[in-house]
Amino acid sequence: MSSAEVVIVGGGVIGASVAYHLAARGLKNVLVLERGAQRGEGSTGRATGGFRAQFATPVNIRLSLLSREKLLAFRDETGVDPCFRQHGYLFIARSTVELDALLSAQSVQHECGLAEARAVSAEDIKQLNPAVESSELVGGVFCPTDGFIRPLEILRGYTEAAARLGLRFEYGVALEGFRMDSRGRIESLRTNGGEVSAGSVVNAAGAWAAKVARLAGIEIPITPLRRQVAVTRPFDLLPKEMPMTIFVDDGFHLRVRDRSVLLLWPDEPKTEDPFDTSVEDAWVSEVVAKARARVPCLKGAEIDRDACWAGLYEMSPDRHALVGVAPGMENFYLANGSSGHGVMHSPALGQLLAEIILDGEARSLDVRALRPTRFAEGEPNAAPDFL
Repeated sequence: MSSAEVVIVGGGVIGASVAYHLAARGLKNVLVLERGAQRGEGSTGRATGGFRAQFATPVNIRLSLLSREKLLAFRDETGVDPCFRQHGYLFIARSTVELDALLSAQSVQHECGLAEARAVSAEDIKQLNPAVESSELVGGVFCPTDGFIRPLEILRGYTEAAARLGLRFEYGVALEGFRMDSRGRIESLRTNGGEVSAGSVVNAAGAWAAKVARLAGIEIPITPLRRQVAVTRPFDLLPKEMPMTIFVDDGFHLRVRDRSVLLLWPDEPKTEDPFDTSVEDAWVSEVVAKARARVPCLKGAEIDRDACWAGLYEMSPDRHALVGVAPGMENFYLANGSSGHGVMHSPALGQLLAEIILDGEARSLDVRALRPTRFAEGEPNAAPDFL
């Protein structure tokens, strides 16, 4: 039977970040188990690569600021360019109610140190993104230091840097259960490749986190949520420097990547299987209609149906991560529920959970708002749905 001081279940970007940060602190006997046959087969490889600090709660803003600091140093630290390009995020309001909510959140952002986030008028929006149909615009907000990242490059950076420090990554290994000791702690993991003895276990299983926790006899409020992406064929009427552009009223947003335009709209999935990652023709038709109405030049764009894809968010009830020790099990740690923000926050989350494991508490940031017990305590985080 193999053994490790810490076993991480899930080799996506959050699991890899936790692994790297443990190794960077000197803990080398760490094993990462990933059920995919190779790196990047899970949710990380299906992320669209946005990065923003424009959130509505202090903890998410500060997670972004810590992650941004680490992304700017990422190449020096890991040897891999995360392709962090600060082209900005533009949130567009088409009603005064939406604009008031954006400005209220921006006051929180300023208090947390995001001074460069600013309000923009309808005329400003025309300058920031001239392609947007402007007749119904009320105003919006813009942050020039938000932008885009490459999820698979961040994953590669953390994985390769951790491996150089002596950590082990095993692929094609599926968790089948846990063996508990007499005190109710996890003693070992049963996998399709044999049993692994563990001092501690980290749940970094993304959308599958609740299934992993259930194997340990614990219920955590994490559910998968499908997000579909429509992709145009190469289209040169929108520049690669175009900011991520988001319409607050229904969440429709778009960005340019590799000369294609990614069209996104968070609809309610019409499938009984919560882990379904198919792309629905009806959804594609609807998101294309929205795109052509709001960005008229896209009437000349053609959808590459074979390139469209869907991935799974790992949703928590308040759309904030669960970070820390699992309730009632002192050697089982959670890094789950980022609710669509996992890749962008992975640099911070990996560092913070490594601190919790090694020091007993997070030292870089106050993460009390992310404690796994907050729902049972009646203290969820409150924020508008679009932030």
